[in-house]
Amino acid sequence: MTNKDLKLPHHHNDNDEEILSQIPDDDIIETVSSALKHLGDPSRLRIFWILCHTEECVINIAAAVDMTSPAISHHLKILKSSGLIISQRKGKEMYYKASDSPLSVALRHTMEEIADIYI
Repeated sequence: MTNKDLKLPHHHNDNDEEILSQIPDDDIIETVSSALKHLGDPSRLRIFWILCHTEECVINIAAAVDMTSPAISHHLKILKSSGLIISQRKGKEMYYKASDSPLSVALRHTMEEIADIYI
């Protein structure tokens, strides 16, 4: 069933079409929900924050957030699978940074706006 097929049970105004037109398609909702779920872990949120501001290797990320390299690798795998970060090999090291995807950029801006409220 599409939003166009839905009817609101209470007609308070003549804005049924307006309300229903504001609901994104299911694939958009699923993508955003998945990304937010991946950032719902405080460790991943810290890692993503770092990678929004610099490109870094696992060892340095681990030191910055006081975690083990295997734990960081686990979190990086999840962030990478969601498309929020990308990796690039430089010699023996793998470096990570936030992707330039529209979703990654939007989440970075959202995080910065929220941080500005509390700083």
